[in-house]
Amino acid sequence: MKQEQITEDLPWSDPRGQAMKTPDDVAEMLRLRACGWDLKRIARQLGCSHHTAKDYVAAGGVKPFKSPERPKRLHGLEGWLRERLIRHRGNGDVVRQDPWPRKA
Repeated sequence: MKQEQITEDLPWSDPRGQAMKTPDDVAEMLRLRACGWDLKRIARQLGCSHHTAKDYVAAGGVKPFKSPERPKRLHGLEGWLRERLIRHRGNGDVVRQDPWPRKA
């Protein structure tokens, strides 16, 4: 049998699995953009997706993490929970076993 020769190329990395860019990288993106570089060239230079470079340049710097706005499971039950915890002297296990009020 003839053995196949496998050549090793440069390892391919998935751009979606990248870590967040450091503030220094973002500052470099803004500096290069001010020098007239296009987004694809900046992305190649810094090793990221051109979409990442576009987002940081459009934001004008580091973007703060924005957690999604959604109601919490216990939203609206704060008074009920407070009353039950006082009644059961802080025993959360007993409060958990109490019947929960139905939300309207």
